[in-house]
Amino acid sequence: MNNPDPKLQNAIEKAQQVTENAYVPYSNYAVGAALVSTDGTIFTGCNVENASFPATICAERAALVKAISEGVREFDLIVVATRDGGSPCGICRQMLYEFAPTMRVVTVDAQNEIHLDTTLDKLLPHGFDSLP
Repeated sequence: MNNPDPKLQNAIEKAQQVTENAYVPYSNYAVGAALVSTDGTIFTGCNVENASFPATICAERAALVKAISEGVREFDLIVVATRDGGSPCGICRQMLYEFAPTMRVVTVDAQNEIHLDTTLDKLLPHGFDSLP
């Protein structure tokens, strides 16, 4: 990785660390997320699978729910760490979109190589917000 800014570097480290907490007995695909609020606070999450597949929660949504439960609603960056730089799923994209449609989205692999560096509105060009 080519010396990213300190905020990004810190988020990458947090996302990588939290992959170790993932509970993935079915897919064996650990995901860690570091969601950064506009004030710089980082909320982490990992994926937690369940035998009842719909009960599974993605890392990105785990981080978002943590932040929301702490009263935080404004975000400008999310880093997603996987073994191969995988991208957030559609459900995660939509949940994040409701709070920060233009946030930066960065995905990294296990070697900290950046695979994607874009914005959420480019990943979900027709996301919707039901709020007035």
